[in-house]
Amino acid sequence: MTDKTLIAPSILSANFSKLGEEIKAIEEAGADWAHIDVMDGLFVPNITIGPLVVKAIRPLSGLFFDTHLMIEDPVKYVDQFADAGSDMITFHIEACRSPEETIQKIRAKGKKAGVSIKPGTAVSCLDKVLDKVDMVLVMTVEPGFGGQSFMGGMLEKVKEIKKKFNGYIQIDGGVDKKTAKEAITAGVDILVAGTAVFGQEDYAEAIRSLRG
Repeated sequence: MTDKTLIAPSILSANFSKLGEEIKAIEEAGADWAHIDVMDGLFVPNITIGPLVVKAIRPLSGLFFDTHLMIEDPVKYVDQFADAGSDMITFHIEACRSPEETIQKIRAKGKKAGVSIKPGTAVSCLDKVLDKVDMVLVMTVEPGFGGQSFMGGMLEKVKEIKKKFNGYIQIDGGVDKKTAKEAITAGVDILVAGTAVFGQEDYAEAIRSLRG
């Protein structure tokens, strides 16, 4: 899907006391996208940020804003995140009453659409929407918290999706230099990285090392 592996640092791992500076820093360091994790305390047991934060940081960066909605009934919030400046809006298939309606709403706002599955969700649950989205995000940890260990078995899902989907395949969770290499070999196009970038002294070197 891509000539190079795209790196999308997750701002959840950034220093929020200087978030604007952190966004600028990853852009200057060579990041391709900024991954924005949105959690509501319902779909996952944690609460993070909302559209006001996306709107606040949007003028500070030209990066592609990859917004990952880990929230219940995401269709209700598509307009807010689109208007705040998201470029891609990814929702969880498990959180939707009508995935098709959610995709249509994202498209109507002129945004890219992504769909995500949790580790326990079968790839077959995506069959009805694979021809309607730009990206599939395979969670390689249970969504809700950073710092978890990489679930290597999820790369089998990547391989399965690769056989029937021509869009981007992204993984999120437990990405480091070792697991990044495994993921790229399996066919992953986009790596979401938290502490593997924001936890390092040299962001540029961290990003280069993840590309392999």
